[in-house]
Amino acid sequence: MTSSSEPLVALVTDGLRGVGTGAVWAVGDAAGVRHEGRHGPLGRRPGGPEMARDTLFDLASLTKIVALWPCAGALRTAGRLPLDDPLGSYWTEVAGLPVGGLTARHLLTHTAGLPPRTNFARLYGTDPAAVRAGVLAAPLHRPPGQSVEYTDRAAIILGYLVEALGGAPLARLAAEQVWRPLGMTDTTFGPLGPGERARTAPTEFDPATGDYLTGVVHDPSARLLGGVCGSAGAFSTVHDLGLFLTSLLGPGPAAGWVAESLREQTGGLTPARGLSWLCAPGTDPSAGTFVHYGFTGTAMWLNHRQGRWAVLLTNKVHLNRELQPLTDLRNAFRREVFG
Repeated sequence: MTSSSEPLVALVTDGLRGVGTGAVWAVGDAAGVRHEGRHGPLGRRPGGPEMARDTLFDLASLTKIVALWPCAGALRTAGRLPLDDPLGSYWTEVAGLPVGGLTARHLLTHTAGLPPRTNFARLYGTDPAAVRAGVLAAPLHRPPGQSVEYTDRAAIILGYLVEALGGAPLARLAAEQVWRPLGMTDTTFGPLGPGERARTAPTEFDPATGDYLTGVVHDPSARLLGGVCGSAGAFSTVHDLGLFLTSLLGPGPAAGWVAESLREQTGGLTPARGLSWLCAPGTDPSAGTFVHYGFTGTAMWLNHRQGRWAVLLTNKVHLNRELQPLTDLRNAFRREVFG
C-alpha cells in the first residue's frame, strides 16, 4: 500500500455513505500501527459523540478470532488439542454422539457438516444447560469433510471443548491467556457497564427494550448464553485489536499456531479457509491474506507473508442489514492495504 493514509481516508469516508454512521480503522505491521483513522458519529442520535480510537465495538464473530482461536491455539501448542482425533476419543461428554466423530480441524475449518442455523431458543429452550445438551446431541447436517459451510455452531462447540480442556470459562481463559498479557485493557465480554456503554457504538434496534443495543451483545445466541460463547460476545477497540494483531506477527510460543492457521486447510474446497481464518475473498490462498468478519460490521485481516495487518470497524447493523455496500467497502479496503 501507499506510504500515505490519504487513500484509505477517502475510501472509508466515501464507502460509509451506504454502510453506517461511522468507522474506525487501523493498519500496521510487527512494529505496531502505521496508519489509523476514524470518521463519523457513534450513532444516529443528534449531538452524539464521534467515533474515536477508544470506541468500543460489538465484535460479533471476531470473537472467534480474538477469544476462541488463541485459546485453542494455546491448547494445541501444549499438545492438549489434537486436531485430527475424534472429539469423543478425548472429550468424554460427546463420546457416542454425532459430534463425537468430528475432529477439532473440522470445527476450525467449518467442514464439520453441522446444521447451518442456530435457532437455539426454538429448538432447545432458554436454559443454557439445555442449549448445550441440545447442541452437542444434534444430528449432523451432512457428512463431515464434504463442504465448507460456515456456522456459529462450530465455534460454540469448540468453545465448550476449550472450556473443558482448559478447566475454566472461555471469558476467563481469554482474559488470562490473551487479553491481559497483551495489555488489551478494553477487551471484554459483555454486558458492559455504564461508563463503557457511553463510548460503545450502538448496533440494532431492539423492540423488546425500545432502544438500540449498546454494550449488550447483538448476536441472539450469545445473548441467550449469557453474553459469552465461542462465536460472539466480545467487545473491543481498534487500539486493542492492533495490539492483538501486532503480536501475531512476532516471535513467541504462538508463532507455530499462527503459521499453521494462515494456510489453506480445506483441501481445495471453497471457500478456502485456514484454521478459523478465511482466505480473503478475491485473493488466492497462496497470497496469504486471511480475514474474519463480524455481522455487526467488523473485520480484520492478517498477512504473515507481507508482515501486515488491518482492522476496519463499522456499526453496519445500526443502519440496516444490507450487505453489499459493506462487502464493497471491505474488499476495496483489503485491496488498498494488501493488493
